[in-house]
Amino acid sequence: MLWLTEDAVVVCAHEPGQVSNGPTQNITTVAGRRVLVAKDPEGRSIRGCPNVGAGIRACLNTLAVKKGYSTWITVEGHSVCLDTLSGMTDGTPPETVIYKVRHAGQNIVEEL
Repeated sequence: MLWLTEDAVVVCAHEPGQVSNGPTQNITTVAGRRVLVAKDPEGRSIRGCPNVGAGIRACLNTLAVKKGYSTWITVEGHSVCLDTLSGMTDGTPPETVIYKVRHAGQNIVEEL
């Protein structure tokens, strides 16, 4: 499972909707790019979700991560985000549209 960096491509289920990354730590990097840690992917904006129409709300924000935080690697007490990361968006129907990782942003460092 690869670690996510600030260059990771995280998308809603209605690709090409893409999550805006926001790394909160500056200590740990991979190839000079900051590693994402717990809570970084939550509450982030999603741009480009094409799921629109009458009574349909496009995915605009990410909700809580459901899986994909490391259970044993942390940075400043926050779990590292892995490429298995996924959670729900605020798109319709509520609590059913997922976001997931398309690309980790690097292919060097992984959790075994």
